[in-house]
Amino acid sequence: MPKQIVYKHKLATRWFHWLNFPLLAIMIWSGLLIYWANDIYEIRIFGITIFKFFPEVIYQWFNAAFRLADGMAWHFAFMWLFTINGGLYVLYTWVSGEWRDLLPNRRSFGEAWQVVLHDLRLRKTKPDQGKYNAAQRVAYSAIIVMGFGSIVTGLAIYKPVQLAWLMWLCGGYETARLLHFALTVGYVLFFGIHIGQVALAGWNNFRAMVAGFEVVDKPAPPPGNSPAERAAKTAAS
Repeated sequence: MPKQIVYKHKLATRWFHWLNFPLLAIMIWSGLLIYWANDIYEIRIFGITIFKFFPEVIYQWFNAAFRLADGMAWHFAFMWLFTINGGLYVLYTWVSGEWRDLLPNRRSFGEAWQVVLHDLRLRKTKPDQGKYNAAQRVAYSAIIVMGFGSIVTGLAIYKPVQLAWLMWLCGGYETARLLHFALTVGYVLFFGIHIGQVALAGWNNFRAMVAGFEVVDKPAPPPGNSPAERAAKTAAS
């Protein structure tokens, strides 16, 4: 079947996307080096620890032990790059009008569940979508809100005295730290789900975020409008 090129993602969108990936990865890695010094969070049921953040093997894997100073240096340096990149992306999305393709609408949450069922192979037909499907709209909008939350809570625990008003808005130091940690766990889950969705979508979808275009099947011409049929009509007339 004949193919055609369909342009999907603009250069700015692709740049912001690929810059954000290593920046966020560095922030998570350096945050782990900091968290090692006071790893107090765990999941407990009836007083029994079900899971502790994080098992010792995780610290060994990332060589995180006794690297608090390294973690703080990396984290506080790259937080500015992460903030600037995120701020420019939001500004670009607003000015360019691409927010119309990204923001969920009143049907998005219901349709997102249908996308999930399709990805799990529990639904045969793929839901209709535009540039982004409903699940992507919800997820990408949520990640922007999460980024803003990480910046606010991060600044609150970074400068708790100088930014006491921000600390108060976050509910205090302990609450701000817990929210900051929970958002980081959310990023890790988002990474895993996102990479899984990319794998399911295939090479064409991945290429669109690298090169900006997809190669799709060229739609068949309407009946009576193919070159052969037009030639036959011309000869008959």
